[in-house]
Amino acid sequence: MDKIIKNIIFDLGGVLVGLNPERCINAFREIGCGVLASYVEEHRTEDLFLETELGRIDEGEFCNEVRRIAHTDTPDKDIVWAWNQLLTGIPHEKLLRLARLKQQGYRLFLLSNTNSMHWNRCRDNFFTACGLRASDYFEHIFLSYEMHMAKPDVEIFNEALAIAGINAAETIFIDDSEANCIAAEKAGISTLHETSGHRWLYEI
Repeated sequence: MDKIIKNIIFDLGGVLVGLNPERCINAFREIGCGVLASYVEEHRTEDLFLETELGRIDEGEFCNEVRRIAHTDTPDKDIVWAWNQLLTGIPHEKLLRLARLKQQGYRLFLLSNTNSMHWNRCRDNFFTACGLRASDYFEHIFLSYEMHMAKPDVEIFNEALAIAGINAAETIFIDDSEANCIAAEKAGISTLHETSGHRWLYEI
């Protein structure tokens, strides 16, 4: 890594956490909410999913909307379970690498388009796999549903830089979305477009 880089901002899904859309689709079908499968299958980023990512609706409202769309009385816990089946976990090697980067003096941050259900799952189950917490790895965690803004809006990067008090020229952002990387570059941040889920392990 270029010596000028002092700060590393990580995306969550596809960079740290593995994603399995097919498992999520099957889970929604299993609980009688098959109509939601098309949302996942088409990678839809508008409507219901976007509303949760921007924090415009909470978990209860999300579940109510799922029941309305699917014409079902499926309980909240089953809907949340199915939605969380998208997430497959964080490999230990990635957690160890994060810890090592922090020990080497890099300032680490997380910036994710996510919702409270997915974040709670990651925070409580995935980041704890090596005996630490998410907050032990990252100096600040920026979540779209808390910030009420989302990538690829350049403003979310400017906001993160301002809150963290870091210089864009000394920062690299890692994301699996090319559009998000382009937005980060517009904010003056260097980027690594993650194409395999593991590339950053060897290039950072």
